[in-house]
Amino acid sequence: MPRELQEVVDFLRGPEKFQRLGAQVPKGVLLVGPPGTGKTLLARAVAGEMQAHFISVGLSDVLDMWLGESERKLHEVFEDARKRVPCVLFFDELDGLGRKRSLQRHSYVRNMVNVLLAEMDGVQPENDGVFILAATNHPWDVDAALRRPGRLDRVLLVLPPDVPAREAILRLHLKGKPVELPIDFHRLAEKAADLSGADLAHVCNCATELAMDESFRLGRTQPITFGHLEQALAEVQPSTRAWFDTARNFALFANEGGLYDDLLSYLRARRML
Repeated sequence: MPRELQEVVDFLRGPEKFQRLGAQVPKGVLLVGPPGTGKTLLARAVAGEMQAHFISVGLSDVLDMWLGESERKLHEVFEDARKRVPCVLFFDELDGLGRKRSLQRHSYVRNMVNVLLAEMDGVQPENDGVFILAATNHPWDVDAALRRPGRLDRVLLVLPPDVPAREAILRLHLKGKPVELPIDFHRLAEKAADLSGADLAHVCNCATELAMDESFRLGRTQPITFGHLEQALAEVQPSTRAWFDTARNFALFANEGGLYDDLLSYLRARRML
């Protein structure tokens, strides 16, 4: 778990020692980054570390064609979370629900943002014990009011896995499958730069399909070999690159309040600027 999230978990597990120092309990964290990098898994991990209930909310869970129903459903989500404290309330694809009001064409959608802001503010101690996590692949489309202190206090950049994490992900997705050893997982992980966790899972699936095709052709079971994995790795293109191409422009030309400082540091380190 990233250090920033671990700090939040420690904060929420023992708020008394922090409050004695005058620190305020954070209200929420916005997870941003390319698709497939595990933002939802991180949210579930936070809930598990806190031993808290986990409520996941998607756009389809809230939006309704009838006037006023979407606002009512959103209010009920928060009411449910308040009844189940401690609770992690997770909003996936926040850019759909909390899209910038200046970009909204319809008043009812702007009303949704207003209701979301009001519910997140709450009336102390109404929201005590409710921690809000949100994820988005498009932070530039999220209404700035949602990132105001007291709402989503922190923005955490969730990047593609590093070499040790890629190696662990490959091992995980090949666990229980017929694999011909030895497999140089470290070498594979080094070749898998920029691949997300979802991309790596796809690599393992492709390698499995290659082994199955070979088994049908030879008429006997063929295990997954290092060669199958290398071939699959060569065929799977990183899905994160398109996101970085778009995000780079916002990081360079729309970095209000240092929102994209971490992204700029990553891009410079990877020589992507």
